[in-house]
Amino acid sequence: MSRMKLYYAPGACSLADHIALHEIGEPFDIEQVNIRTHVTEGGADFRTVTAKGYVPALILADGQMLTENIAVLDYLATLHPDLAPAGPMGRSRLVEALAFISTELHHAFKPMWHGGSENERAEAGETVTGLLELLTSGMTGTYLFGDEPAVADFYLLVMLLWAERFEVKVPEAMARLREQMRGRPAVRSALKTEGML
Repeated sequence: MSRMKLYYAPGACSLADHIALHEIGEPFDIEQVNIRTHVTEGGADFRTVTAKGYVPALILADGQMLTENIAVLDYLATLHPDLAPAGPMGRSRLVEALAFISTELHHAFKPMWHGGSENERAEAGETVTGLLELLTSGMTGTYLFGDEPAVADFYLLVMLLWAERFEVKVPEAMARLREQMRGRPAVRSALKTEGML
């Protein structure tokens, strides 16, 4: 039987999908991508896998490909509902959180990754802190939706690791979430594979 395959870049937003796959606990394959050269670990041009040329790209068991972090994480949570908040609004709340993390929080880091000036990076840091405070205000437990993590928490963790890297101040609840996550076996496995542990 075929299994899913994730194309990832170490420490990139695809880390969230990598963690989710470990949390699910079923066998999967991975292949690293150099996001600057677009060459995969196996020597292929990643743009022949997906014309978008960026991670994540998830090849499903039936051979279909899914891209975009929101879509990949939503798909994995649909397959494994324990990775999504419960209740009639659960799916909508999950997509809401994923969209906010992707379009607002992730985007806010751009000056830090792409050579912004010192002022631009400082402004970006303040923006990130404010966005994290906004997310914190809606938390209902240790994680975004209670005391068990959802796929949105895996994406949030990547943002919190970036904040740590760029010395951006985060709310106490977010610092606790980051440390709690670091203790999870799935997170440790993904970080180890990606050379971050």
